[in-house]
Amino acid sequence: MLLEEGKIQSAIIIDNEFHGHLVAEELTPPGRRQQHTFRDFVVDLGVVDAQTREEWLKYGVDFRFQKPSNWLNIFFNFLPWILFIGLWLFILRQMQGGPKGAFSFGKSKAKLISEDKAKITFKDVAGAEEAKQELQEIIEFLKDPRKFQRLGGRIPKGVLLVGPPGTGKTHMARAVAGEADVPFFLMSGSDFVEMFVGVGASRVRDLFEQGKNHAPCIIFIDEIDAVGRHRGAGIGGGHDEREQTLNQLLVEMDGFESKEGLILIAATNRPDVLDPALLRPGRFDRQVVVDRPDVRGREGILKVHTRNTPLSDDVNLQVLARGTPGLAGADLANLVNEAALLASRNSRDRVTMNDFEDAKDKVMMGAERRSLVISDKEKRLTSYHEIGHALVAKLIPESDPLHKVTIIPRGRALGVTHTLPIDERHTYPQSYCEAVLAYALGGRIAEKLVFGEITTGGQQDYRMATNLARQMVCDWGMSPKLGPIAYGQQNDEIFLGREMAQRRDHSDRVAEMIDEEIKNFVLKAESRAEQLLSDNIDKVHILAKALLEFETLDDVQLNQLLEGKTLEKPVEPAKQPEESKEDREDQTSEQHTSEPEKQPSDD
Repeated sequence: MLLEEGKIQSAIIIDNEFHGHLVAEELTPPGRRQQHTFRDFVVDLGVVDAQTREEWLKYGVDFRFQKPSNWLNIFFNFLPWILFIGLWLFILRQMQGGPKGAFSFGKSKAKLISEDKAKITFKDVAGAEEAKQELQEIIEFLKDPRKFQRLGGRIPKGVLLVGPPGTGKTHMARAVAGEADVPFFLMSGSDFVEMFVGVGASRVRDLFEQGKNHAPCIIFIDEIDAVGRHRGAGIGGGHDEREQTLNQLLVEMDGFESKEGLILIAATNRPDVLDPALLRPGRFDRQVVVDRPDVRGREGILKVHTRNTPLSDDVNLQVLARGTPGLAGADLANLVNEAALLASRNSRDRVTMNDFEDAKDKVMMGAERRSLVISDKEKRLTSYHEIGHALVAKLIPESDPLHKVTIIPRGRALGVTHTLPIDERHTYPQSYCEAVLAYALGGRIAEKLVFGEITTGGQQDYRMATNLARQMVCDWGMSPKLGPIAYGQQNDEIFLGREMAQRRDHSDRVAEMIDEEIKNFVLKAESRAEQLLSDNIDKVHILAKALLEFETLDDVQLNQLLEGKTLEKPVEPAKQPEESKEDREDQTSEQHTSEPEKQPSDD
């Protein structure tokens, strides 16, 4: 042993462990895998008694006792708690969206857009003149409050912007702040509610506190229906945290006076699901409708979005506005952007009218599929189908004027026929509805007359015609047999947020009469279209042959063909690759855009 041989020079005993230091280096005992020298070693003694100490002294070992360090043990004992606290702080920071401190999750997430940044004014807003007039009073109050207070007038505390998605409600609110030159707090309704109970109410309090500190200012809550939905008695899965947030919002709206210069503006596309307490006077005093723009509004929006876009001389924004019924401001902005991208892709310095037409088709129906291989027989059938639509539209005076017809595949459609309304329609006479029915069935009749059978290409046409006929019978009272009675009563499910149920309030006999009248309207339109195309079958062949050659014909070209003139410079069809199996299976239906974008009103 090392001790008996006197090779141990010194030792330190720590918690019954013998940390020895040799006089000289020694080789490890035989039997080890690797032989190496060592000078320091550690041996576990178990128990150190007086006899052991005397033995160490006997062999001249200089030893001493040392207390063990407790820091390492303390660290390992607290390590789980340290990890738990660190994980908790990390989660809190993630919930806040930034390093705002460990206990600031109850603070508002509102973004402050000050007047120092790029301003949006009413010059940047088009297509909503009535809404701008409604909001003009808010601007004048923020600029000069004494003008209204002198006569005892009270400015509305809150303004609710109502309209479909993409109509520019948020843009309108920012324009109000820009015109009034005041700070603008922007927050979404979904930012109030988090996983912790009470966070939503705390954020509401903090939001209004920030608003009062920056008064005069505007607080804008986007998509307020996320937090302001109708409260219920636990039916339909009521959310206690959301209701608590709504209650706090109601309290805060009652707690500030309009003279403080704090204006609350909110936006929603579902005003029907908002709680009535939120809409009463004294909270949201004024509701401003921001609807889809009419033809003049669309033209104004296009002018705003093309201010920084170089346009060719052939661009006619008025024609473009007429051809985009039902499109909102966001859709028109996307259309202008797509047109600019198309012009850039073709290395042009200016955006042409063809770029806008292609962009409109892409936005409304999808991108072109010129690589799709279509057999000559199927292409010929599609040509006759589209000419059936186009010729019926031209032969019926009540129809909208024809814009163009094409057999270039777009999206899932093999061909499309466009009509271009002269004026913005808000109500539809019965003669117009019957013309639309005949127009929708024109493609089917052309297939039947020329090929002796029908195909699956008119699936969307039948659905459109059936839905229109059903509205004529059940909603608009156009059936002489059933009279001016509305059949079918819709129930608004406030907890589901949309109309999900339709209760039948008529007998089985009346239901049979409704089905019969719908069928009569459709069959009458089919007979009308068949008579028109049969009497003009020679024109059908002339137009279909030209469409096969040119692939796209506009209204001017169609009129020239009907007058017996010959068109020049046909478009050479590009050579197309072999058709894939997936593309063949995808051509089971055809879409058309002739159905009115806006349904007639109840006037």
